[in-house]
Formats: sequence, C-alpha cells, structure tokens
Amino acid sequence: MAGGRGAGGAVSYRAGWIHYTNVAPILDDLVLPPRVSAVTGVPTQMNAALLSGEVDIANISAVEFIRNAATLAALPDFSVSVLGPVYSVNLFHRVPWPDLKRVALTAQSATSVALLEVLLRGSGVPAVLERAEGTAQDLLAAGYDGVLRIGDSALREWYGVVGPLTEATTMTALPHTRGGVMVTDLAEKWFELTGHPFVFAVWAYRKDAPPPADLVQAMRVSRRRGIGALAQVAERHAEKLGLPARVVQHYLWNFRYHLEAPDRLGLREFAAKAVPDHAPLSFGAPPT
Repeated sequence: MAGGRGAGGAVSYRAGWIHYTNVAPILDDLVLPPRVSAVTGVPTQMNAALLSGEVDIANISAVEFIRNAATLAALPDFSVSVLGPVYSVNLFHRVPWPDLKRVALTAQSATSVALLEVLLRGSGVPAVLERAEGTAQDLLAAGYDGVLRIGDSALREWYGVVGPLTEATTMTALPHTRGGVMVTDLAEKWFELTGHPFVFAVWAYRKDAPPPADLVQAMRVSRRRGIGALAQVAERHAEKLGLPARVVQHYLWNFRYHLEAPDRLGLREFAAKAVPDHAPLSFGAPPT
C-alpha cells in the first residue's frame, strides 16, 4: 500500500504522496517495489519535501511543478487532469461572477489559487483575494462575495448545495445554483475559456533523482487496477466522505490519470498564463 516500505533491502528512493480521493485509483493499492519508501502529507508538506530533497518524487500541484521547472521533471504519462468539471475546485458565490469584489481563500492548493487568478484576469474581474478560514456558507454569511474551496471538503460542500441527487438525476446536467448560492467549477470555466483539459497535478521528480523503472511500472499496474474497479474505490471512499457512492464514482470517472497530448497542451497554456517567465517544462522518458 502507498505509505508502506518496499519489501526487502535498504531504502534508496523516497516518494511523497498527497493521498486525496482524486488519486485513490492510483495510490490505494500501490505496492511499493524493493528499496522504495513512501510518506503521505498535505500539498504544502509534499511540495516542500520534494524541493528540499527529503523525497525524490511526489504528486505535486501543477503550478509548483511549473514554478520549479528548472529543477523538476514530470513523469510523461501520469497526471490528475479533467476535461470539463472537476466538482472539487469550486467558487461558491452569491453574486454573479462579473460582480465579484472580495473572494475568500481557505486552505488551498497553489494551483487552484493560480487558476482562479487566471480566470478572473481573463474575464476582466478585479476581485481582491483574501485568506480566511471557514466553510463556504459561513464565509458567504460573513460578507464575502465568493469563497474558493478545494478537495474533499469542496466536494462535500458542492453536494450540500446541489444535492441530494437521486438515481433519476442526470449527472451530465447537474444544478449549479440553489438557495441563492452559485457554484462555479473552475475546471469547467477553464474549459470554456480555452477548450483544453486542466492539469491539477503531475508526478514530479527531482532531475537529479529519476524514479526507478519498477516504481513507475508499479504505479501503472495500480492505476490500471484502480480505473478498472472505480465502483469499489468509490464505495470505499464514499463512506469516508459521507457521500453516496454513485456521486463519488461519477467524480472519479471524470479524471484523466494519464498525461496525453491534450493534457500537455492545457498544461503549457496554463503555464504561459500563470507563470509567463517559467523555465521549459521537462517530461522524462518513459522507463523501459
């Protein structure tokens, strides 16, 4: 399992996993090869650990990869991407998008904040972004026009606005407004702006410490198994999230866990918009 130690031998390669629901199909059943160890943590911890050399590879936020492209490379066939809505990177707001003036940022990934800045700038909305902690509903009640929420908590809060969803609900035409609260899915807004997928995370490694081939192969095996068993993965995580399994399964099957040409195109466009002076992005050759 991710987080365990490789079987036998001294550890020589270190992985840092951000183990949220959206990567469960890759990490839940990952068996580490010999001499590989893994730790888990939140994005800020794993970003820092990778940059400091405490770990050699991590599934870090796309914007951190872009900002540190001089020292990092990404696996060429792994990402956490979507084409359209993601459901877990949401702006909750009570005024229309063009009227946003004050937006609260709770504990966020750097990529989500950078994406929000790109989208606001692209639509000519000069909103002020402020750090504040609390649920979307509490911060809206406190006077913020909008609240950015990400991750598992954002998925739960999204369902709190649009749910409950029944078997008869068309999952391709979900409501985005209820009770005076609007939910703007930032990945969907990116698609409307660019027509490209959005890459939220990549598996980045230090250029001076490329991953062993058996680790990458183990990740591929785990991904294949996870994607082939989404219903079971969803049931396992639905209980933790307190959401219906069918909603979690719909959430997971939206993700693109490879890094194909359209995903790279979207990643490069985001890099140009968010970090215009970035170093060239490097994607390592697939290990044999």
